[in-house]
Amino acid sequence: MKRISFSVFFVVLVAALCGCAQQEIKNAGSKGSNIICFGDSITFGYGASAGEDYPSALSKMVKLPVINAGVDGDTSFAALERLERDVLSRDPRLVIVEFCGNDFLKKIPRETTVNNLSEIIDRIQAQGAMVALMDISAGMFFREYRAALKKLARRKQAIFIPVVLYKIITNPAMKSDFFHPNARGYKIIAGRVYKAIEKYIK
Repeated sequence: MKRISFSVFFVVLVAALCGCAQQEIKNAGSKGSNIICFGDSITFGYGASAGEDYPSALSKMVKLPVINAGVDGDTSFAALERLERDVLSRDPRLVIVEFCGNDFLKKIPRETTVNNLSEIIDRIQAQGAMVALMDISAGMFFREYRAALKKLARRKQAIFIPVVLYKIITNPAMKSDFFHPNARGYKIIAGRVYKAIEKYIK
């Protein structure tokens, strides 16, 4: 009996030390109806034709309705202004949040961006929905945001979706311009998003 108890303890300890223990996600039992993809040009699908954006590709992988609430050029400030209209009023079950690129281009301090994202997450979670925070860093691109977003996701008990542009941003065959994916790239992003959220939406 003691041997079994020790074995269980050992497995739990190793899992914790390895980081294998699953993080608790706030509002994991959400009863909302929709997955809402809330972001800027990466969510909007800039560089691809209608229906080739990542939310459209994601909608073919899940059984819930997926709403594309991406706006090209949006900053985290603009996101806060339209949060109620485009997200909170649309019965969200899970909101996939993707911002920081335009904040960086407009030289908004990283701390300000993180604070805005924190407020966005708080308001979504107060509505009873889950949040997934998307990291668009890849290699040198936006790497300074990577740790900050991961830390924020952990603190807020949100799903973290890391480096969705990995091997896309450096592959001309998967891009429409210097930074934005094409249809092929968005499909890969959708697969990475699905892998991260799958167990929370079943």
